[in-house]
Amino acid sequence: QKYLLAMASYSSLQVTIFLCIFFLSVNANEVTVGGETGDWKIPSSSSFSFNEWADKSRFLLGDFLVFSYEPGKDSVLQVTRVAYEKCNTTSPKASYTDGNTKVKLDQPGPVYFISGTEGHCKKGQKLRLVVFVPHSSAFSPAPSPSDGPAVAPTSGAAKLTSFFGVVGLVLGFWAFF
Repeated sequence: QKYLLAMASYSSLQVTIFLCIFFLSVNANEVTVGGETGDWKIPSSSSFSFNEWADKSRFLLGDFLVFSYEPGKDSVLQVTRVAYEKCNTTSPKASYTDGNTKVKLDQPGPVYFISGTEGHCKKGQKLRLVVFVPHSSAFSPAPSPSDGPAVAPTSGAAKLTSFFGVVGLVLGFWAFF
């Protein structure tokens, strides 16, 4: 009977460790460029700017940007700062044309995107944002960008991660007693 009890505790511990690792690693957000109804297109009015939208959001290492656009009629180019400023489409770091592009933010710092369609960038279809490294604690806020206040993108992933992390820790302590 002691052997069965020990095996049950060991199995509970393995499951708890797996759940903690799984739920604490699922913290990336998918952020639709331009907001919930956003499309990657020339802004319809001068009152909207992709950069203003980005300044109100917070982008963390591991997040995904989702660009929605009509394939064959537009594209997304990831470019350098100089290419972004000059709307230069000739030598992008990466080029996407599928219409539903997901770009993983895999390096901290500034990131630049422009439309690959001639003339669109100069009409405001461009995006610059800053990617931050999250703090090690699930409860610590990410740093604010230097060019203005920001709020986290709307997603339940971070809340779920914190909730399941706490549940995992409680289950882990329970397995030891």
